[in-house]
Amino acid sequence: MKKSIKYLVLAAVLVGAGLAWFVNRLPPSRFAGEAPTEADLQRGEYVARLSDCVACHSTPKGAPFAGGLEMATPMGSIFTTNITPDKHTGIGNYSLADFDRAVRGGGAADGHRLYPAMPYPSYAKLDDDDVRALYAFFMNGVEAAAQENKPSEIPWPLNMRWPLAIWNAVFVPDQPYQEKPGQDPLWNRGAYLVQGAGHCGSCHTPRSLTMNEKALDESSPAFLSGALLDGWYAPSLRQDPNTGLGRWSEQEIFDYLKNGRNHHSVVVGSMAEVFNNSTQYMQDSDLKAISHYLVSLPGDPKRDAPPSTFASNPPPAARMERGQATFMAKCSSCHGAEGAGQGPWIPPLAGASSSMAKTSATSINATLNGSQRVVAQGVPDAYRMPPYRSQLSDEQIADLLTFIRSSWGNHGGEVSADDVKDLRERTNPASSNPIILQMR
Repeated sequence: MKKSIKYLVLAAVLVGAGLAWFVNRLPPSRFAGEAPTEADLQRGEYVARLSDCVACHSTPKGAPFAGGLEMATPMGSIFTTNITPDKHTGIGNYSLADFDRAVRGGGAADGHRLYPAMPYPSYAKLDDDDVRALYAFFMNGVEAAAQENKPSEIPWPLNMRWPLAIWNAVFVPDQPYQEKPGQDPLWNRGAYLVQGAGHCGSCHTPRSLTMNEKALDESSPAFLSGALLDGWYAPSLRQDPNTGLGRWSEQEIFDYLKNGRNHHSVVVGSMAEVFNNSTQYMQDSDLKAISHYLVSLPGDPKRDAPPSTFASNPPPAARMERGQATFMAKCSSCHGAEGAGQGPWIPPLAGASSSMAKTSATSINATLNGSQRVVAQGVPDAYRMPPYRSQLSDEQIADLLTFIRSSWGNHGGEVSADDVKDLRERTNPASSNPIILQMR
């Protein structure tokens, strides 16, 4: 009993700490009774682009920012909320303090906690001026949409949210990004964008059992070291030559973010959405800052090295022969007989991080479901990966990918038919009508 009381007291202290943190970091309510300027709205619109708010808070057939996107979690589905200025179903009654509490603190205006599927642990690093501008934009630059929010499908008692106050107190930063002494301004700007608005770690950093990102900045080698998410493997953004960006120059990273493609790769999965609505709209100076920051992150030879068992246990010859036959029939006309691709339009398979990673999720997902259409400067791409889920069986895809991931120097290794079956059941073909947000 005494031990239980001790834990309850500790929980109360942590909850109190979380509440105090909310109170202490509210920015001045500059827009109270004062109309924002056009410069405020333009800056807020740009911060919304940096933060890619539309990717989660919009659906292909819905109004921009009206919510409704289903997000699967291990506990059940949750649905993104309406963040338009509608006063009944959106955030039209939010004060600047309410807005800040939600964006940087994970707490809604009515007091309930937001699930950290909302990347507020990253947005916590936004500075006050960017939060003010973002508030001005959502209140004055977004059209109100009357769309009710959908309740989550997480069952009781897992849907209780009060423990998130403790989670926040432990895992969420308590102040905006602080510039690192000894680093140049370009590096610090890149770090601010990657860690904060860009919330790159939400996808590219592995998570602990408590679902927190294992690292929030470059002080840990786990930061941006690659993670599995929603049927895709978000690769390492560190200088890992096989599974990360170690073979990419700073200019090539810039090109990828600016154009959605380079000679190494083309955006796919959720990264296509990020490009379509976010990175292509960033200022060149910010893209250069991000590229400059990413090339400074060292790789990890232990993590990036090929499996020690690969050379001594190659895939069975029969699987390789079947996979090669399917590759020549279905893939070689675009990707080339040696997997070299036709960059920058059709990416190489030889040396691709998806063919080097231990997990085969991206390889399977792209083969089953194809790729989302990439829209650069309003023009849809002419080349995109088609879905093969209706043409190839689980066994055929498994053999095909085993061949690709074990050829031309790739060492990702074998793919099982069970893995293909699992993703076939859990995923859908990529939409040919991606969400493209037209702002003011």
